[in-house]
Amino acid sequence: MTSVDGSSRTAQGLLSSVGASWMRAPYPALVADAKGVVVEANEQAARLFPDAAPGARLAQVAPEWLAEGHRSALADGEDTVSAVRGRHGPWTLEAHATPGADGQVVWWLVDDTDRSLAEAALRSEQERTRFLAEASSRLLASLNVERCMDVAVELAAEYLADAAVLIAPASGKRHPVATCVGGEVTHRSARIDPAAVPGLAEALQGFPPVPSRWIDPASLPHWVTPDDFDGPVGSVVVTPLPGHGVPAGAMILLRRDDHAAFDATEEVFARVFAARAGAALSAARLYREQSGITATLMAELLPPTLRQVHGVEFAAGYRASQDADRVGGDFYDVHPGAGPGEETLAVLGDVCGKGLQAAVLTGKIRSTLQALLPLADDHQHLLRLLNGALLSSHHTRFATLVLASVRRRGGVTHLRLTSAGHPAPLVVRNDGTVREAPTSGTLIGALADVRAHTVDVDLQPGETCLLFTDGVTEARGGPLGDVLFGDARLRGALAECAGMPAEAVVERIQMLTAEWIGDNRHDDIAVLAITAPRTTHLTAVDGHTPGRYTA
Repeated sequence: MTSVDGSSRTAQGLLSSVGASWMRAPYPALVADAKGVVVEANEQAARLFPDAAPGARLAQVAPEWLAEGHRSALADGEDTVSAVRGRHGPWTLEAHATPGADGQVVWWLVDDTDRSLAEAALRSEQERTRFLAEASSRLLASLNVERCMDVAVELAAEYLADAAVLIAPASGKRHPVATCVGGEVTHRSARIDPAAVPGLAEALQGFPPVPSRWIDPASLPHWVTPDDFDGPVGSVVVTPLPGHGVPAGAMILLRRDDHAAFDATEEVFARVFAARAGAALSAARLYREQSGITATLMAELLPPTLRQVHGVEFAAGYRASQDADRVGGDFYDVHPGAGPGEETLAVLGDVCGKGLQAAVLTGKIRSTLQALLPLADDHQHLLRLLNGALLSSHHTRFATLVLASVRRRGGVTHLRLTSAGHPAPLVVRNDGTVREAPTSGTLIGALADVRAHTVDVDLQPGETCLLFTDGVTEARGGPLGDVLFGDARLRGALAECAGMPAEAVVERIQMLTAEWIGDNRHDDIAVLAITAPRTTHLTAVDGHTPGRYTA
């Protein structure tokens, strides 16, 4: 044993406690005294630290983290010494201390490189998993295509690259393009040549990307690099955005030349992120297409807005069985006559069922009635033709409806009313008297033969005829929510509407019904009021500008 400061007593004292076999240990081991001077080093330690000869200062021949650990071990005392870790060349080492009573410390060093690399890889995967979870959540938070493009390039520019460019499928001859650099997102529509960027044309068709090393950043066209991109491009990744059945576009990731180039692992991770972005974009586009189709169909299925026709007031209200629905099985229409002397046909009906399926049949009935308008002067014949059309369409649902042909003659409004299995209309006179129009008939779409009875009703100025569906009378409410609104309650409410305009009558009935229902479930509800106004409408002299009303 080589002595330090002319004496080997302290080293021998420590070796007696740890055993002389430490010199032959398979791990690097060295002894340093209280002054930070190397006392001894075994063969493995000498290979690791070639200058760690006895008498050398530990801070000069070993990494700083080990010298600092030695100082801490001496200062903290024997009971508080813990392992220290650090880098030395390509290795990660973990040093464990065995203090001695004489102030010397034996340091045992273990190669911890593999564990350190595994921990770093685990942390990297955890960070990527957290990023992908956040990305999925943010990408799926909106079904708006532009917002989805914003989130995709924002995330890519923040976590994967210095800038991101998203190219959506072409609309005509132009491609929608979203760009993000420095957190700022811009949108534009541009005519681009995908062949000018290696792999972009293939990516837009959904093919796998070319490796980043195959792309020369200097050859990129000017439109790829954002105007506010600081510095030359150092590396590029082009990756497809897979969609549902068809590609959702492509993404270009850019890094500056002073940053590390994309490696193979990062390219694979970019593809994983792109797959999530593509799925979200595809879902957003599908939702936009379906919304457009729904809006187009809904425009035909929604009840129309009514108005005064040929001096007669028409007003209606509708409430679907579910508050989230806009259409259902109840419907109404008003088809004005060709001129003031022609009859206006008003229709209110109720299809068996609720929701969109019932609304589809209401659309068929409404379009069929539109085609049969030339035959509207004969209610019986019109109903027979409509019944035949429904039976031939193999629908399993049936419908009830009431027809009202309206014509104003002088100061009297004349109505012809026909019910086909529907609740009979109610007429409220100026004195508040409410009477049921005595019309009845069989429903349509169920039986081969349709029979109906038509009645004539005259309305004096201020009087109203109310058409309604059974959703009004069968609405359940009251203290326990199980009492029907009923015919008597409807008649009482209508009696209070004597002399009111058509819109006021509808609003009153709707308000009372809604109050009665409360939060209870209910069927579709529809009401249509036909009122003979107390005023006479005068057409303007030129036939175009609005006229005026006189009492």
